[in-house]
Formats: sequence, structure tokens, C-alpha cells
Amino acid sequence: MFGGVEAGGTKFVCVIGTATGEIVETMRVEVTGPDETLDATIDFFRRAIATGRRLDAIGIGSFGPIELRPGNPSYGSITTTPKAGWSGTPLVGPFVKAFGVPVGFDTDVNAAALAEGRLGAARGLKSFVYLTLGTGIGGGAIIDGQILHGLGHSEMGHLAVPRHPDDDFAGVCPFHGDCLEGMASGPAVAARYGRRAEHLEGAERESAAELVGFYVGAGIRSIIYALAPERIVIGGGLSALPGLVAAARAELDRQLAGYPRLPEHGQPDFISLALLGGQAGPVGTLILAEHAIARPVLGG
Repeated sequence: MFGGVEAGGTKFVCVIGTATGEIVETMRVEVTGPDETLDATIDFFRRAIATGRRLDAIGIGSFGPIELRPGNPSYGSITTTPKAGWSGTPLVGPFVKAFGVPVGFDTDVNAAALAEGRLGAARGLKSFVYLTLGTGIGGGAIIDGQILHGLGHSEMGHLAVPRHPDDDFAGVCPFHGDCLEGMASGPAVAARYGRRAEHLEGAERESAAELVGFYVGAGIRSIIYALAPERIVIGGGLSALPGLVAAARAELDRQLAGYPRLPEHGQPDFISLALLGGQAGPVGTLILAEHAIARPVLGG
């Protein structure tokens, strides 16, 4: 039995369950300051243990950027996040101190990717990329069931994308302006149209789907050339925008321009919608906990 924390920018979702997707307890903690939020989260697990629950490990999937190198003095912490008051906040350390069990740690999007690979739209595949489209855009690559790591975690939302010829929008990314996230995230849609994507109708909704689909298709082209995944799985709130996935498929076909001419890239399921919805992140944190049993890192 594992504990899991999907640590988002506005809420922490706390769960207890198994790495096969069975969740037996859950609680939502609204994000305030780091101390208050972490205290409330740890108290959830303490209360569960007091009633007889056993936690063999805990998994945390967090908003970022985060430090993932175990030998680094800042391992297990949020680093230079734009979220006020949270830069430098340790996440792994408080849970190790409170419970003395292995703690798995990664980004929230990587946790969701693990869940989609085990139980969702990428089940049975050796390699795939999970993209989440929402307040931000993030991506996680899974190779042979393992998250692809390098010097840090991937930042696919900040890929450079070509500008649509009819688009003069500056972009909302505070670092790059017109990167993928800057042009196609939820805040980008809201800035263009004056309201959130789910409130758009008619011609505006069609326009938003075409624009977001254009940039997502362009981003996927770069992902294909860099990683050669078997599938792209798209999740997040924006993925529900009608017509977006069709627009992304069409733009990807145009951008690939016949190279490398793999028939799989034209199959309808090469770009697939995520199947687990809002459960992907919480279930993924339980899989992170399972991984921590095999590769414990106590510290941070």
C-alpha cells in the first residue's frame, strides 16, 4: 500500500492505494504557503496510519522546476519556480522525516505519463510521450517503462515552434514569449480571446482549436525527430477542446513533409487522447512510490 501526492500549483491531491490504480483514500489540500500546505498533506497520511493503514512508500509528482539528481544538495526540492514563496521548498525531506519510508519523486507530468503507460492510452508500448495541455504545457517521455531523465527533467512545453503565418500574438511565456507553452497553453487562449477555452463557442472555438492544434502539431514534430516515440498521448484540460486533436494531426502531417515516411505517424492512434483523465496524476504518484521501493532514495 502506497501514499501519493500530486503536488500542483493550486492543489495537492493526496491518495492512498496500490500501483495497479486502486485508490482507497483521497483528500484535496488547497495550496497556500509551503509550510501550511505540507503540514496538511502530512497530517492526512498520519491520520490514515493512526487508523491502521500501512504505507510502504510514498510518491510525489510535483509542479516544477524540481531537482531530481539524488547527489545534489537540493535534491527533492522545488527550484526556481515563478510561484511566489515556493522556490527552494523541500518536498522529499519532510516526508522522509515524518514517515521513514522510501519516497519517489518526479514531475507531475512524468507521474501521469507512468499511469497512462501502465493503465491508459499507451498501455503495452515500449516508448511514448505524454503531453499535458492546460495552464502550462509539459511532457514526459517513457522508454521501456522508465521515465527518460537527463541533466534534469524535460521541458517540452518550452520547445521552439514556428509561428502561424496569420498569428501576431506575442505569447505568454515570461521566459520565451512564443514557445509552445507561450502560444498554446490555457493562459494563451484566454489572453487571445478574453475568456477560458471551455467558455468559447462557435467561430472562436473553432479558431482556438485550429491555432492550438497548429502549435501542438509543430511541437510534436520536434518530439518525433528527437525521441522517435511510438505514440503521443495528449491530456490536460485543453485536450477536450473540440477539433484540437484533428488539427494537430493535420499540422503534424504537413510539418513532417513526408519524412521519415513512417506509416505509423499517419495512424489515427499515433496521437491519442489520454484515457485516465484527472486520475492519471494521482495514480502515477502511486507508481512512483512503487519504483521507490526498488530504488530507494532516503534524503533530500
